[in-house]
Amino acid sequence: MEPNSEITKEKYGVDISSIREAQGRIDPYIHKTPVFTSGSLNDMSRRKLFFKCECFQKGGAFKFRGACNAIFSLNKDQADKGVVTHSSGNHAAALALAADLRDIPAYVVIPNNAPNCKIQNVIRYSGQIIYSQPTLQSRETTTARIMQETGAFLIHPYNDVRIISGQGTIALELLEQVQEIDTIIVPISGGGLISGVALAAKSINPSIRILAAEPCGANDAALSKAAGEIVKLPETNTIADGLRASLGSLTWPVVRDLVDAVITVEDQEIVEATKLCYEVLKVVVEPSGAIGLAAVLSDTFQNNPAWKDSNRIGIVLSGGNLDLGALWDSICGP
Repeated sequence: MEPNSEITKEKYGVDISSIREAQGRIDPYIHKTPVFTSGSLNDMSRRKLFFKCECFQKGGAFKFRGACNAIFSLNKDQADKGVVTHSSGNHAAALALAADLRDIPAYVVIPNNAPNCKIQNVIRYSGQIIYSQPTLQSRETTTARIMQETGAFLIHPYNDVRIISGQGTIALELLEQVQEIDTIIVPISGGGLISGVALAAKSINPSIRILAAEPCGANDAALSKAAGEIVKLPETNTIADGLRASLGSLTWPVVRDLVDAVITVEDQEIVEATKLCYEVLKVVVEPSGAIGLAAVLSDTFQNNPAWKDSNRIGIVLSGGNLDLGALWDSICGP
């Protein structure tokens, strides 16, 4: 199949060559995650589903790929001063782990309402936590202060070409592991994951469909696609705590051009999909990671004739760092 010559580094900051370079760079450190299938879930969806289990990645989420690529891309002078980021959890832990592997400091700004399980991951990987208020302004202001005090190098959670390239290695693996995938469904938040996946997958197979899965309570990507420009929400409200960020200047052009559609689902659909991952697939997945399954089971997807030919679907289970208390309360009530 001819590669897509319209996907260039000049246009998007990332292309198939930077993603393949990332694959070579991070290969000694990451897990090549398995692909699971389930006859029961195939029957429920009336499709063949292939679950790319990034919940088994180091750090418990896909974020380690991008963080690892970013950390090991730094020259010695940059690395010696350490790295800094702001994150609600998975990127924070991933960056701390990657920095620990390179034996450099990681300063992690975390909102004070982040899930405890994700905070504990950062501590486990020797990250230095600085708490902020749970607003983007507070996160960014605190991060800027840490940069000034330490000289640490900023690694943005998603709006960074090294991060996007690292996340794109998921698609390289998936398309090697499973033949003839015609559609990939990916959670969307800041857009680093889906940008990398879309750039890699559509470079290899220009006809493949890339669908984003998004909570109704944090539907900025769907609104942005409809408006043709980035739309930011004044607030978000969803159990999928990893999907509350807004698209960035590097990720939005990819989402605009290469993501075929955004499927929004209610929190209850996400909870049901998370339960199915436990009960049927036998995999621990956080709500943000289960949203791809929620999307493919949704009436929006099932009843849309545009996707009647989506028969072999890759679904990225993006992470498994779950606050069990929050999930339990959503199922059984406080």
